[in-house]
Amino acid sequence: MSKQHVKKGDEVVVIAGADKGKRGKIITVVPKQQRVFIEGVHLIKKHQRKTQQNPNGAILEREGTIHISNVMLSSKFDARAEKRGTKAAA
Repeated sequence: MSKQHVKKGDEVVVIAGADKGKRGKIITVVPKQQRVFIEGVHLIKKHQRKTQQNPNGAILEREGTIHISNVMLSSKFDARAEKRGTKAAA
């Protein structure tokens, strides 16, 4: 098992995929699958069955996983953008 470059609580930027450029804090790291959950990024819809608490059922939005290779620490990302002379993504 290789060492991960990010950990829970780190501020990261998505550098590839549909959510490219988005920033967020890591909620969970899943090392075996090399995936991370990031706050407010890659939102998926989860359908819930009818229950006594939810008599009509529900559609919840929650975070999905992103491969760990598609994220970079925001400090590294900002340093790279500054070095290149480009504006960092907000």
